[in-house]
Amino acid sequence: MSFSGHTARKRFGQHWLKDGSVLDRIVAAAELSPSDCVLEVGPGRGALTGRLLGTAVAQVHAVELDRDLVAGLQERFGGDPRFSLQSGDVLDLPVLGDPSRPANKVVANIPYNITGPLLERLVGRLDRPVDPPYQRLVLLVQQEVAQRISAPPGHSSFSALSVRMQLLARCRSVCPVPPRCFQPPPKVQSEVIALEPLPACERLAPSLAKTVERLLRQAFQARRKMVRNTLATLAPSQGLEPWLAEASVEPQQRPQDLSPQHWVALAAALAPAP
Repeated sequence: MSFSGHTARKRFGQHWLKDGSVLDRIVAAAELSPSDCVLEVGPGRGALTGRLLGTAVAQVHAVELDRDLVAGLQERFGGDPRFSLQSGDVLDLPVLGDPSRPANKVVANIPYNITGPLLERLVGRLDRPVDPPYQRLVLLVQQEVAQRISAPPGHSSFSALSVRMQLLARCRSVCPVPPRCFQPPPKVQSEVIALEPLPACERLAPSLAKTVERLLRQAFQARRKMVRNTLATLAPSQGLEPWLAEASVEPQQRPQDLSPQHWVALAAALAPAP
């Protein structure tokens, strides 16, 4: 294979996952079946790709930015008709994979430096979720991000990202991944998470989602302040106290104390913005 001489590139956020047990847990968390088409972002040298193709999955479509790795991936996996590869930036490609056979699951060790934009590409925004949604995403991310995504209200890691992601998908941790599992080792801890985007019937209406987003931007700019201070300027005509009471929110609570459902209730009780 033509990976010889290639070294991990910092600008691409390349850290090769080498721990077989972690690779196996990623594949197991995806719960793959013979009908599944998988999108893999950043296959690198193909450690996870090989595991995916070792299952009965129908197709693995990989997207690789580093052109120096493309030839090696084609050489290693091109003989398998279930493998296809796009060379380019996953954030810029207009279409991912074969439109006639779209991926229904995503399994990837994603570059940490594009986690936010990539989550938006793969899951969407509150007011514009990806449609149709992927059935499941199993992602290896920086542990700090994983904790923010799945944190419960009141936890120190709970943030606006927690609210957004938990209103878009069911989120759970699969396993922690220490630096020694990579080559070269990153300077941060990592974690595998599984996301199951909510079906259309459980998503917020776009107008309500936009109001939730407006509240989050306002409140989490000063996350340590009480909501009676951070949200005062957004209070409806009937006043701050009745509005908070209608949503079962105490004035002295802080933004990180409110559950996603509280934010939805606040948005629903808020008069439309002029």
